[in-house]
Amino acid sequence: MTSEAARGTPPAIDTPGGRFEFLPHNCFACGTLNAGGLGLALHVEPGRSWTELALDRRFEGWEDVVHGGIVCTILDEVMAWALVGEDNWGVTARMTVEFRRPVEVGVPIRAEGWITRSRRRIVDTAARIVDPSTGTELATATGVYVAADTARKRDLQNRYAYRPAGGTDPGPDVVDATPAAPSRSTTGPRP
Repeated sequence: MTSEAARGTPPAIDTPGGRFEFLPHNCFACGTLNAGGLGLALHVEPGRSWTELALDRRFEGWEDVVHGGIVCTILDEVMAWALVGEDNWGVTARMTVEFRRPVEVGVPIRAEGWITRSRRRIVDTAARIVDPSTGTELATATGVYVAADTARKRDLQNRYAYRPAGGTDPGPDVVDATPAAPSRSTTGPRP
């Protein structure tokens, strides 16, 4: 579980515009209500998202190796949350994964996702999982996301009570509470 869940405070993400809370929810990857889930503690900035964790044995496939489906889930999640960093919400349309080295149970990893191109409501993304101590790539992915239209985005933000942490509800214009989107083209993760 995320540190927020352990303290009993609302889940939150960090952005350059400040920390944003959202209602606890049941998402397998980022939700705090799913006792069997990953409980990822996501960090978000414009066009990027990352998380660091070590996976326990309940996510094992082969002995001492994290199941490939769990690896895919983590890659999908950091790519999807990269959209949120640009005040965008979307769903996965397509994803391709390359497994480069085994992700070992109990060993710290860092997953990073970023936007590579945006055009209207189609957003191309990339992600990787690395060993943070060596920088060795363990898995990489590319994805295509379909962004929600303005009305659906507002519905989602209201459903999950997406608002500045510690602040008051910004009202129906919740979209204006997030930072303005920078250039939507990046070349990959920062060193």
